[in-house]
Amino acid sequence: MSFLRVHQGGTPDLARVDAADMRAYLASRRLDGIGNVSTARELSAVRGFLRFAAGEEAVPRLKGPRIKKSLPRPIAPDDAVALAEDVAEQARHPWVAARDWALLLLLYGAGLRIGEALGLTGDVLPLGETLSVTGKRQKTRIVPLLPEVRQAIEAYLDVSPHGVVKGEPLFRGVRGGPLEPGTVRRSVRAARARLGLGTRTTPHALRHSFASHLLARGADLRSLQELLGHASLSSTQVYTALDTAYLLDIYQNAHPRA
Repeated sequence: MSFLRVHQGGTPDLARVDAADMRAYLASRRLDGIGNVSTARELSAVRGFLRFAAGEEAVPRLKGPRIKKSLPRPIAPDDAVALAEDVAEQARHPWVAARDWALLLLLYGAGLRIGEALGLTGDVLPLGETLSVTGKRQKTRIVPLLPEVRQAIEAYLDVSPHGVVKGEPLFRGVRGGPLEPGTVRRSVRAARARLGLGTRTTPHALRHSFASHLLARGADLRSLQELLGHASLSSTQVYTALDTAYLLDIYQNAHPRA
């Protein structure tokens, strides 16, 4: 709105914003130093605002900048386990240590998003060989539950002071409320600093690790797509490029003629 006051020379008229106005706005933001990703995000935000304020017909057609898709950054299996162990060791209470160990093991062992794991309720009990997970767009999928992961969750539930009932969160905060994603992310950030792991070592990186390690061990793309809950196979195919890059890196470091 501030830009339009200057650009249009008066009170902004959102109904007459055209593609040239949008390009001028994005050019001004470029001068502020933002990159392609931020430009695309701002373009999307302005479109949404115009649609809300003046209707669909007020949104000018304008192609956004090209954004190079970055590859996921998985972590090594030993690092994934070490991360979960370190987070658990720093917990103030034994039951919190059991909770953190179970949660991070679940992210890596079943490929869940952090929101999916924290969205689990007492309805999943008793645990079996599979787990029903509700993902994006409220789509439900079934994922295998490894014995080690199931045992870790059961051990946490055995010592949790808050108990679990149907419809209530499986993973609880210290005061008994739902465990917040921010709490988990802060714990992981502190652990990766202590372990010397990269800044891309996040709870979501455990999901990437689950996918890339399965693919490296012979999993097919369709099965991986179902396990991850991707609506499109193209979202899963990114891991093939990652696997190729990983193999090439091994070749270049190990082959005598590389």
